Amino acid sequence: MNNEQGKSLLARMVERVFPKTPNFFAMLHEQSRQVVHTVSLLVRFMETGDDAVGEAIREDEHAADRVKMGNIHILNEAFSTPIDREDIYRAITSLDEVVNGCKDAVSEMHALQLAPDAVTLEMAHHLLEGVQALEAGFARLGRTPAEAAADANLARKAERKVEKLYRRALAQLFTGDDYIHMFKRREIYRHLTNGAERMAACANTLHDIVVKMV
Repeated sequence: MNNEQGKSLLARMVERVFPKTPNFFAMLHEQSRQVVHTVSLLVRFMETGDDAVGEAIREDEHAADRVKMGNIHILNEAFSTPIDREDIYRAITSLDEVVNGCKDAVSEMHALQLAPDAVTLEMAHHLLEGVQALEAGFARLGRTPAEAAADANLARKAERKVEKLYRRALAQLFTGDDYIHMFKRREIYRHLTNGAERMAACANTLHDIVVKMV
């Protein structure tokens, strides 16, 4: 006798009317783990400039899009959610946008024939610090949600480090007369800063979820 046959008629009817709620906490944690993987590749790319690593980041972005769309589909089909639907949607999309920022930076570096520098490497390290904090926070939501507030705060601090570095880097960059190089390099810094801003947006969403849960 399989599990479906062993269930009472009432139990089967209840499941059809009120389907089991997907494990959104696990979904968000798994998506955040994928973001950590992508940003880890970004750090490696900024250390080496290896085109194969850049291609792996672009492949990760395509995989991240599939994860995002799959998670949004599950969210749209879910009868109920353990937390606010809008917060889940915001978390899904902002996590994906961090990956987009990584891909955009690497793709433009390739198009503009720019190699990594000390600034892009340091930005990548701060991004990794922040997304690792997000991953830890999303992992806690299903068990100890109050503790995830500290992780959200760490991710926001990492974004502020990127923003401060961006301002310092611009001040140093615009001191010569090679304006074409200046504007090219600024575009790369801006993509990484955009990724950090999306990371901070995700941290804000994580904090909102915590506040509503505890």
